Amino acid sequence: MLQVVVVLLLVVGAILALAFESRRASDVEARNRSVAVAETFAHSPGILAALKSPSPTAILQPLTEAARGPAGVDFIVVMDTHGIRYTHPLPDRIGKPFVGTIGPSLAGHVYTESVYGPLGHEVQAIVPIQAPDGSVVGLVSAGLKVNHVTTAGNRQLPVILGAGAAALAVATTGTALVARRLKRQTRGLGPAEMTRMYEHHDAVLHAVREGVVIVGQDGRLLLANDEARELLGLPADAEGRHVGELRDLDPDTADLFLSGRVATDEMHRSRGRLLAVNQRRTDRHRGAMGTVATIRDSTELLALSGKAEVAGKRLAMLYEAGVRIGTTLDVVRTAEELARAAVPGLADFVTVDLADPVMQGEEPTGTGMDLRRVTVHGIRADHPFYPTGRLIAFVPSTPQARGFGSGRSQVVPDLSLAPGWQVQDPEWTGRIVEYGIHSLITTPLTARGIILGVANFWRSEKPQPFDDEDRSLAEELVARAAVSIDNARRYTREHAMAVTLQRSLLPRALPEQSALDVAHRYLPAQSGVGGDWFDVIALPGGRVALVVGDVVGHGLHAAATMGRLRTAVHNFAALDLPPDELLGHLDELVDRIDQEEAEGSTGTGVSGATCLYAIYDPVSRLCTVARAGHPAPALLRPDGSVDFLEVPIGPPLGVGGMPFETAQVPLAEGTQIVLYTDGLIEDRTRDFDVGMELLRRALLSHQDRQPEENCRALLDDLLPARPQDDVALLIARTRVLGAENVAEREVPFDPAAVAEVRAWTAAKLDEWDLADLAFGTELILSELVTNAIRYGSPPVRLRLLRDRGLICEVSDASSTSPHLRYAASTDEGGRGLFLVAQLTRRWGTRYSSQGKIIWAEQPLPDAEAEPDGQETGARGGNSPIGP
Repeated sequence: MLQVVVVLLLVVGAILALAFESRRASDVEARNRSVAVAETFAHSPGILAALKSPSPTAILQPLTEAARGPAGVDFIVVMDTHGIRYTHPLPDRIGKPFVGTIGPSLAGHVYTESVYGPLGHEVQAIVPIQAPDGSVVGLVSAGLKVNHVTTAGNRQLPVILGAGAAALAVATTGTALVARRLKRQTRGLGPAEMTRMYEHHDAVLHAVREGVVIVGQDGRLLLANDEARELLGLPADAEGRHVGELRDLDPDTADLFLSGRVATDEMHRSRGRLLAVNQRRTDRHRGAMGTVATIRDSTELLALSGKAEVAGKRLAMLYEAGVRIGTTLDVVRTAEELARAAVPGLADFVTVDLADPVMQGEEPTGTGMDLRRVTVHGIRADHPFYPTGRLIAFVPSTPQARGFGSGRSQVVPDLSLAPGWQVQDPEWTGRIVEYGIHSLITTPLTARGIILGVANFWRSEKPQPFDDEDRSLAEELVARAAVSIDNARRYTREHAMAVTLQRSLLPRALPEQSALDVAHRYLPAQSGVGGDWFDVIALPGGRVALVVGDVVGHGLHAAATMGRLRTAVHNFAALDLPPDELLGHLDELVDRIDQEEAEGSTGTGVSGATCLYAIYDPVSRLCTVARAGHPAPALLRPDGSVDFLEVPIGPPLGVGGMPFETAQVPLAEGTQIVLYTDGLIEDRTRDFDVGMELLRRALLSHQDRQPEENCRALLDDLLPARPQDDVALLIARTRVLGAENVAEREVPFDPAAVAEVRAWTAAKLDEWDLADLAFGTELILSELVTNAIRYGSPPVRLRLLRDRGLICEVSDASSTSPHLRYAASTDEGGRGLFLVAQLTRRWGTRYSSQGKIIWAEQPLPDAEAEPDGQETGARGGNSPIGP
């Protein structure tokens, strides 16, 4: 009978579910039909024309009334974008606002809803009418009354009831057949078989290695198997007694059995064991039969899981340390990363002490125990340790000295009982113990068999002292850090060597000259020195050459290559070559270096180099520039404008095959020429054009700055905190050698003109208050003019320049250069140039497109008397050139 009732309930539930599903399907079908009708009418031909007509109602009302019947809907309403009806089944509703939500449809969406409208409770759909451009020009709504939808669902109810009745009949018949068969099968089982089955179940219950306890609703212990008696310490007569009367049972466990609540792997202690208890009700609907609990001994499993958890944490710490330690080639930064990796997982505080030579990139030497503290890190900032930077001399009895001397870790479980450690500094060690720090591990930082220092791990918050497992973990961490510190140490040494080499190859002092006020900067990259360089070279005639170059790459090779190129530029500049010819010779030199090193299989050729060479003449104010793959110089003019000099760009040095071109531009006095390498304007975060624009803006921002101030401002404005490339910057402000300091004339091509030249020279020197130089100058010019007339070609010109010295220049149209030689005692001539060399500070020949110029320079009387050490360098000193 019970089975029939259950089946009946199932069938009734199924019928109700089918009825609800039919009703829901009818509602869905009504919404779909409303949407279909509304969309069809909204997209029908002529609807847009009707909406634009003077009387949309006259056109659309007959159409909607004719269509709603065949379409199976109760209404079709056309309205404008404000919701005012053009059509409705009730004519008195035309022209009135539509009842419903039109917002989503005005946004171009189809929207369905259930509302109480003029026809009653309605299910309706609203569809937008869109113009060809996609804009909404009207709305169409179609729908049915809810009672029509409900009627459709009710028409299906007889079918559902009939199907339910048939299902009930079939289920009842099947239940009866199944019950009869079960009875027939059970009737064959006698008492012996039932007893044997019970014995089997009882044997299994007491043989399992998991305790089973059944407690009745009244709190009495109904059943406890052998494992439960063993785990809980129950007496032999425990079954049948109230759980509260079992004195040997743990109170928390007894409370759980009596509460009847559900428990999952709840941990309880009993007789020194840790038990995992699961409890469920035997009848989960009423709980009339009490609860059943299973008990599992988890003591060993918990210990193993605890060890596995600790091992997992240590592996995670080692993995994280491998990622965090050694991110930079900086000794101090690597020591700080070691300290952060060990706190708080292993220790509460970490201090790292390194031998002083390590800080300079050298290996520790000697046996002294003077270590410098480089980092202190812990869970609190108010630590009692020596501060960073302090040099500590550890006495031999301290763990630090023993670890540094033996190369093995030292563990001190209790610092308060370690007299050898306390001898170091009783006051300091006393403060550490009072602070609460109780245990220490000192591990030497060893790499390649060299001990670089020691790492100290301290505990205060963690109550347990350090053990052997902690020592192993500390050694793993320190081993990783020691390799990184050694790499950083060697990098520091190589970096210092490269920087020393490069700075030795860069100009230490600029030459004395009066044509330019010069300021310069060189900034090596954080990743290593490079091949950027600059130079200022004084040329004959008061002219000055400015050079900026860049060798691709970093390190010793780039610095050495830079030195070779700078030396070559000096040698070529001594020949007084024009910029384009000088770059041509430099290009051939680089190509020859590459070929020689390629033949030697060293693989260290010049991988790329750029150079810019400019000559400024303070008399003509002309600046002649040529460049080989280098950025164009910027010009900050006296009026505050900034532009970039248009110089034809040649290929980088070593490419060969193409000539270099020059650009010549006159510069007003006070113009600042800005030469730089690409490290100033290029960066990973910006391209070349952006850097050029930033340079221009930086120069415009402070137009009245001096070259020195501009150097400092450009580096501050354009460079990041840690530049990736080295930077050479050279800023020169032009000065002019005025007409009052220049005297020139044409010399007749006749030996008799020498006397006239001597008289003219003496008069000009009297005018310049340089009469003391008249005798020597007359001898010099007599020799030079005589040689030009005798061996040269007309026209012959003479020029005197009063600068930091007195410069005499004689030019002619020939390219034949005189040579100094020593005349024999019997020779009648050949001593003229020898006298010139003796009377002058320097002399020489330079060539031009019109011929050659023989020049000679004498020091001024004031310059000879100038005391040693007075600054008369690149900024002009007491030069006659104006500021």
